[in-house]
Amino acid sequence: MDNYLADFENNGGKSNGSKRGGGFKTVLLACLLCMIISAAVSVAVFSSLMNNNSLSAQNEPDNAEQQLENQEAMGLNINNTPVLNGVRDEATISVGKNVSPAVVFISNIQNMRSFGYYGWGRSFGSQEQEVVASTGSGVIYSAEGYIITNNHVVEGAERLSVTLFDGTSYLAEVIGRDERTDLAVIKIEPESELTVATFGDSDKLVVGETAIAIGNPGGENFTNSLTQGVISGLDRSISTSDGTVLKVVQTDAAINPGNSGGALCNARGEVIGINTIKISMTGYEGMGFAIPSNDVLDICKQLIEQGKVIRPALGVGIVCNMTPQLAYYNDIATESGVVIVPTSGGAAAEAGMKDYDVIVALDNQEVEGYSELQTIIFEHEIGDTVKVSVVRGQETLDFEVTLQELEN
Repeated sequence: MDNYLADFENNGGKSNGSKRGGGFKTVLLACLLCMIISAAVSVAVFSSLMNNNSLSAQNEPDNAEQQLENQEAMGLNINNTPVLNGVRDEATISVGKNVSPAVVFISNIQNMRSFGYYGWGRSFGSQEQEVVASTGSGVIYSAEGYIITNNHVVEGAERLSVTLFDGTSYLAEVIGRDERTDLAVIKIEPESELTVATFGDSDKLVVGETAIAIGNPGGENFTNSLTQGVISGLDRSISTSDGTVLKVVQTDAAINPGNSGGALCNARGEVIGINTIKISMTGYEGMGFAIPSNDVLDICKQLIEQGKVIRPALGVGIVCNMTPQLAYYNDIATESGVVIVPTSGGAAAEAGMKDYDVIVALDNQEVEGYSELQTIIFEHEIGDTVKVSVVRGQETLDFEVTLQELEN
């Protein structure tokens, strides 16, 4: 093209026909002829490809359920397959239909005192009345009426009201609460058959598989809301305001206030977590967390059978995690560990530990902070004897401590 333009310009705007074998019209006709031939060849090739693939096209399932069956027959994990012709949409719809009836709406009712003018004479005073202090979600655990939810959903309640999927409401009693895992079990006395949730194995979760949250964000106007995402992370550690460390599953399925205590499901409709918390700070999006189902079942079994969770403890109070600044200003020979105060009469005090000792190892496993200390202790049983290594000033000392029952 560059050469043709140069010839056109060098001849005062007239093309040199002898150089181009027939001029512009000849070139145009040749181009049109090439286009026609190319189109004919393309049609022939496309037809040949369609004929060769006609068998596989006829074998494609024409509905999502058939695709799911074919995938399972091939040994594929449907939770990790890409979306094909709405397969995952169909799975999500199925989960919504089957699991939603097992998710309940919980109202935390408390007595609140209000001030104003009351009575015929309109005299100023106070009056106590029942109000719905907060709302949340729960998952039906058994046909007998046991329901799993979060501790913070039922905490402080004077009364608890549970509304089922069909709109029927019951008063519920608290069977047991566990602040350290933010779990609770409540119970209703059902007058008809309940839809009971099926729990899956959270140890088999895979990052990237489908995650579906069902709950009641925003109160009664948005009951049984369903959001879809994926499992974003496993074995995450979240520290609560009291220093307790929760081991949770991370998801980007939308979790909002009111979803607490609701179900996090996989594509098979199995509950693989209880939604509990989200990061709502500016700059963060899609970071919700659920307590893994295996932990949920273990804790709730203890709550139902004993009314509490029995755990081992060193018998110490936690002051803080050691930092380089604290080490420098207090002339302590470690920049990490956990600063503790032994409980009076507890196992650590009896073993000889003192106020502001810094725990740096337990059973020869390094302890950098409270999270590691709690994890190692909870791997033991009450009555186990453990070796606790502490730094006291510039000394490192070892103590043999027999674990006692943790007071809830």
